[in-house]
Amino acid sequence: MEWQSALVLMLGALFFFMAIGAPVVFAFLAVNLIGAWVFLGQEAGLAQWVRNTSSSVSSFSLTPIPLFVLMGEVLFHTGLAFRAINAIERLISRVPGKLSIVSILGGTTFATLSGSSIANTAMMGGVMMPEMQRRGYHPTMSMGPIMAVGGIAMLIPPSALAVMLGSLAGISIERLLIGGILPGLLMAVGFLGYVVIRSRLRPQDAPSSPEDEVAVAGWEKWKPLFTDVLPLLAIFVAVVGSMLAGLASPTESAAIGVTASVIATICYRALTWKNLWTSLIETAKVSIVILFILAASTTFAQLLSFSGASTGFLSLIKSIGLNPVTLVLGMLLIVLVLGMVLDQLSMMMITLPFFMPLANAAGIDPVWLGVMILIGLEIGLLTPPFGLLLIVMQSVVPSSIKLPQIYKAAVPFLVIEIIVLALVFLIPWLAIGLPNLIR
Repeated sequence: MEWQSALVLMLGALFFFMAIGAPVVFAFLAVNLIGAWVFLGQEAGLAQWVRNTSSSVSSFSLTPIPLFVLMGEVLFHTGLAFRAINAIERLISRVPGKLSIVSILGGTTFATLSGSSIANTAMMGGVMMPEMQRRGYHPTMSMGPIMAVGGIAMLIPPSALAVMLGSLAGISIERLLIGGILPGLLMAVGFLGYVVIRSRLRPQDAPSSPEDEVAVAGWEKWKPLFTDVLPLLAIFVAVVGSMLAGLASPTESAAIGVTASVIATICYRALTWKNLWTSLIETAKVSIVILFILAASTTFAQLLSFSGASTGFLSLIKSIGLNPVTLVLGMLLIVLVLGMVLDQLSMMMITLPFFMPLANAAGIDPVWLGVMILIGLEIGLLTPPFGLLLIVMQSVVPSSIKLPQIYKAAVPFLVIEIIVLALVFLIPWLAIGLPNLIR
């Protein structure tokens, strides 16, 4: 079979199954079964497919995924994240758009501990939205920061999605995790700048309240920072610092993070058998889904390669003569367009088998490209009509707030994320500077 026919068969079958409503994982598994039968030799091909699927999820490099997920689940279900948000709110007073700023700072803090964009948005929406609505905050100033900062969890370690991308793309997981830190923090600064400027120009969008004045001063004001925030940030420092110093691999640093999280919850007397069991169950659910996706995606990429579709497509792109810059721009454009209609996992599974061979052949830095793809995936979380965080936000706000209002609230922050993507494209050091410091 010619490579064009193989490519049409594989992608056509994939989009057919997705169009009829099959879950993404099962759509890929069905295509893999078809591909194994056609390209690997019928019954023998199915046996080979089973072996390939088994080996794709038995890699030790995937161990950080359940560990990072468990780390976030423990801190979430024991309530330590909520204590950190309350401590941050107590510190801020006489600042325009106080609750929006608390949402950004609290969400960024939780992002350094959870690694889950959905959990971040759901938690911050449930905690902050009712109060901001009661005080009359404009939808852009209430929903916008919560949705935007939720996506930062995709960039800042611990990020299970970054581990997945690194595994699927053959990028150093350690360097990819570290590479997302500066762009993630840059986004948080951009969000804060927008909120402060808009609050000063349009104070009616984030009205002040007597409740914004902190009733306590001195040590009582600062005590929660030292008791509820800094100890949790120390976990993040331990995870990232151990990798930067070359003292631990991603798997070992993830284990350090989980151990530190459990010790912290014990010290705060927040850990119970019930919330520990809940954390373990939720971790198992998420990890199983991720491993299923990795197995399906890895086999899909192998079948594309074996059928000649990847090689043929690579030769076609090479014959066009695109330079590396144009090639990267094309890849990012594809990711941004797909973000309007597909979820992040589907985008990675479809694009990476084609992107990475092209990038390797063109000599493109894989960490730089990987960080930009992560940012593109994050942008997809806020891109209408099917941005995942838009839907999550709709689930936590009153029914009186319609989806178009949520779309409008996300727009300014979507623009900031695109600006950060452009900066990383123009200044690669933002993505590769910290990874280059790894010893």
